[in-house]
This record gives sequence, structure tokens and C-alpha cells, in this order.
Amino acid sequence: MATLKIEDLHAQAEGHEILKGVNLTIEGGESHAIMGPNGTGKSTLASVIMGHPRYEITKGRITLDGEDVQKMSTDERARAGLFLAMQSPAEVPGVTNSDFIKAAMNARREEDDPISLFKFIKQYDKAVADLRMREDLPHRYLNDGFSGGEKKRNEILQMRMLKPSIVILDEIDSGLDIDALKVVGENVTSMKDDSLGMLLITHYQRILDYISADHVHIMMQGRIVKSGDRELMQKVDSHGYDWIKEELGIEDERVIPEDEARTALGECAVKESFNE
Repeated sequence: MATLKIEDLHAQAEGHEILKGVNLTIEGGESHAIMGPNGTGKSTLASVIMGHPRYEITKGRITLDGEDVQKMSTDERARAGLFLAMQSPAEVPGVTNSDFIKAAMNARREEDDPISLFKFIKQYDKAVADLRMREDLPHRYLNDGFSGGEKKRNEILQMRMLKPSIVILDEIDSGLDIDALKVVGENVTSMKDDSLGMLLITHYQRILDYISADHVHIMMQGRIVKSGDRELMQKVDSHGYDWIKEELGIEDERVIPEDEARTALGECAVKESFNE
């Protein structure tokens, strides 16, 4: 059973501190949801866990099963069992979807024990059918020309095939209509067991109608300010976040004021930081 432990995590981008003391432990069999308004550090947390080079950890620790994640490269983190379903997956022309996933699966296996073609095709075809994706998917280039919804389903396809131990779903619900959301939710839920720990990052309660969360956390000002269960999620859905700000004396929940961020971080960083 895997354990991802985040202790007093501080991280910055281009000299601006974004994460300001995040503490969180995720164990196999648990589902955690992090909610919060735009610009509070949610997606930055996902990027830092996976080793995005834009962010520098200035304090704190991230460990996976006791091993120091910060000493691992991004591909080593993936091979160790971490998986990030991204908000905006990259398009990779020239690499077919099936070749990419097969190579990723073999990277997590022993060199002398690659997955057989028959076994791969059987698993792949079943996952594609369960996600109600196009039959020509294996031969299409990775995310190239995919719609937003197809990209999100493709992230879940990779998750199903790779069978990671800790999964981070970064706003997997954005861009999905209600039918697609239900399909994605059902597929993620079907993977839940004691060997999988899950972190869902979202603005909205609707994804949690399809993927149940054992723990709900609210993020503001670059840290988790409140934790609870489904009751907390329902209160946020009904009343928004203002009651939390008032309760905790928070005037501005964002990590960086919007008027300062554009000049400080540049347009690309602002888009990533404020589209969380």
C-alpha cells in the first residue's frame, strides 16, 4: 500500500512563493479532494509533486513510501508509481497513442519482461471500449487533433493501463459534458482499491458526484486551510468559499495578486497559476 506524504511544503516560481506550507498524506485506498478558488495553488501542488522544472521547492519534503521524491527526476517519479492526469495534455504528432502507452507500461516493467502484444491489445481494447472512445484511437497520434473531452478520456485511459499507486487528477472534469463526466467518473471509480491512493483537484463539486472522496480539503493562499468530509464539500457547493474566508480572516485567497502576477511571472506562468 503506497503512501505519499507532503510535509510543510513551500515552493516558488521565479522568486514568487506559491505554496506556503502544504501538509497532506495520501495512502492507498484513500481518495482526497482539494477544492478552492482560482489562483490558490492547487495545480501548482500537482506540478511540484511531479517535478515541473518551473517550480523550486524552498522548504519541506515529499516522500513516496519513505523515499525522497525530490531526488527523483520526473520519469523516475512516474516509474515509482506517481501519475498526473493533466489539465491540458500535450499533443505529440508522430507518436501513436498505443505506442506511447505501451512504451510507458514497459518502462515500469523489468527490461527482460515486456508486456506481450496480445495482452496489451486485449487490455487496451477493453479500456477504450469502457471509456467509449473512438475505435481508431490506437493509430491516432497522441492527443493530436483530439477534442478537450477526448484528451481527458485519454488521460484516464493511460491511468487504467499504467496502474499507478498514487494518482493526481488535475481538474479532470473541466471541458467534459455530463455524459463524458459520468463515463470518466465510472472508470476512475472502478479502479479504486487498497493499492491506489487518489488526489482530485477541482473547482466544482460535480466531479465528486461520480468519484467519491473520503477527505475534502480547501486550499487558499497556497496552503490547506480547512479539511473535512463530504459535508464540507456540500457546504462549499451551497454557500461558496466566502464563509471560510470570513471564518479564518482571509481577505484575498489568491497566492499572488492578479495585477502583480502578470508582470512578475509572465503570461504563461500566469495562465498556469491562475487557471487552477
